Amino acid sequence: MSIDSTARGEADALTTGRLAKLAIPAAVIGVLSGVSLALVSWVANQLQHWLWDVLPQGLEHGGDTWWWIIAVLTATGLAVGAVVQWAAGHAGNDPAATELVAPPLPMRTLPGLIAALILGLAGGVSLGPENPIIAVNVALSVWLVSVVKVGVPKPATTLMAASGTIGAMFGTPVGAALLMTELVAGKGKGPLFDRLFGPLVAAGTGSLTMTLIGMPQLSVSVPKYTSPAWVDLISAPAVAIVAALLCLLGVWAFRYVHSAFHRMRYPILMLGLGGLLLGILGAIGGPLTLFKGLDEMQELTKHAADYSVLALFGFAVIKLAALVLAACAGFRGGRIFPSVFIGVAVGLAAHALIPSLPLGLTLAAAVTGAAMVVARDGWLALFMGVAMVGDVQVLPVLCLVVLPLWLLVRSRPLMLIENEGPATS
Repeated sequence: MSIDSTARGEADALTTGRLAKLAIPAAVIGVLSGVSLALVSWVANQLQHWLWDVLPQGLEHGGDTWWWIIAVLTATGLAVGAVVQWAAGHAGNDPAATELVAPPLPMRTLPGLIAALILGLAGGVSLGPENPIIAVNVALSVWLVSVVKVGVPKPATTLMAASGTIGAMFGTPVGAALLMTELVAGKGKGPLFDRLFGPLVAAGTGSLTMTLIGMPQLSVSVPKYTSPAWVDLISAPAVAIVAALLCLLGVWAFRYVHSAFHRMRYPILMLGLGGLLLGILGAIGGPLTLFKGLDEMQELTKHAADYSVLALFGFAVIKLAALVLAACAGFRGGRIFPSVFIGVAVGLAAHALIPSLPLGLTLAAAVTGAAMVVARDGWLALFMGVAMVGDVQVLPVLCLVVLPLWLLVRSRPLMLIENEGPATS
């Protein structure tokens, strides 16, 4: 063996050893990410049940009464506003300016961020848990690694915590793997899979943790896509583009709505008004347009035949308006889950208009279009499209659908406000 080959073998052995040691903290971070998500979700679900079921029954009226929807969302806005205004760290950064994976927050910020997240989820705000719970898990993981002193760099810990949380949210490590590939590609030296090793371990354990706990089903129940046709190569991109164009209207409005809210300066005023406006939208659209949209899109798909084409498309428009209002007013939450509801509603409207369209493919294409605009990540959009119908048979067509989609959205503004710091106190 030559000297060069010997040195290369030692370097490979060292890298292998480091990767093997990385597996343990990565697995622990994945489990903790799943447990924290499960705990936050459980508390939010209990509070949601009390606000929308127990309390209205005690007052002898339904939780879907228009004035109750307005009252609960207005109160939620005031409560979240009080947390953001007076909690240490103001419950983290402005959600309209926060990407899915962001630098670690100070530990003192976490109680307020968790409280604001739980209140928003329970109160019916049209945002998902993804951004805040990733921020919580990243901060906790970085703190834990620094205390235990396992020698994992902060950027690697951040990626593992984000990956573990995404794996837990979707119940599969595939979405996390695709997103992490986008984040680490072209960065660092050595094989790409070396840089993905820790995040994939965390995603796997996070996903397994939530599966064992018993996470809700993410996909809607639709017939499998078993009869591909050439016309699908026209209809699926068309539906996806309609969903994308609708969401681009939300992107266009995003900065203006954000600027209007932040002229008030005080979070309790911004969020109080935001809650009132969300309540009015919820009263117009009904309970299906509230919350993060996971249960609601399943309910909408199950009873789609009860609604007209205009009603189904109207659900998408109202959800988009609620998403923009909630994020711009300062509610703590993510934008991916509501975008999936928007896509499902657009897909159902397209199928109601032209019943010959394959339902599963139509929904998958619309979800891909909406997620492409909101998340601006082709891999994640593809994953969400497939995951929401639970059918990999749609993937070949979706891989062609994303081509015109990407050309449409790649140079458009993001649904994100840049250069914003913590919420104003």
